[in-house]
Amino acid sequence: MARFLPLFPLNIVVFPGEKLNLHIFEPRYKQLITECLQQETTFGMPSFLNNQVSSIGTELKILSLEKTHPNGEMDIKTQGLGLIRILDFYKQAPNKFYPAGSVEDIRLQNQEDKSLKHQITECLRQMYSILGIEKLYLNLPPDYKIFDIAHHLGLTMEQEYELLQYEHELERQNRVLAHLQKIMPVILETERLKDRVRMNGHFKNIMPPNF
Repeated sequence: MARFLPLFPLNIVVFPGEKLNLHIFEPRYKQLITECLQQETTFGMPSFLNNQVSSIGTELKILSLEKTHPNGEMDIKTQGLGLIRILDFYKQAPNKFYPAGSVEDIRLQNQEDKSLKHQITECLRQMYSILGIEKLYLNLPPDYKIFDIAHHLGLTMEQEYELLQYEHELERQNRVLAHLQKIMPVILETERLKDRVRMNGHFKNIMPPNF
């Protein structure tokens, strides 16, 4: 069922469940956030890609107003809820400065494949170890979903938006595994190159050929 929702397009991709800190400084979005705070309502954040507002976005709720600056600018903490499809986009809501749109909720299917998840987890372990960011792997909860790790996969913004459009966790798993399998040889070769560079100039104990 369609409903009317204030919209805050940004050139980022926000995933369901993600926590996002925002500094609000534009007058139109100060109005939007002020009204959401007063009315305890949500707003949508579609990605702004290729100079246009995307048709898929994430609904956000405001967790807290952290600070109000003397000039009216605000620092807020938000969290992504579910995905929305924008049916109609309006640059200005009626009698408002901010954009809005007619939207419908997208029902996500979160059933996953355990074998695919095991492969993805192992790729992440290798990748994070090579890159020296093991903490990301150690902090990985056993019940993680693809959206939980999407910002830590080395994806471009366009690839993140592509991932956002998949309604089924199985589709997201397949897409992420294909991405990791594509970049892992590059990462491994980079690591081997680093090792060769480190060895340059060192005394080498090399077994001569026997002929």
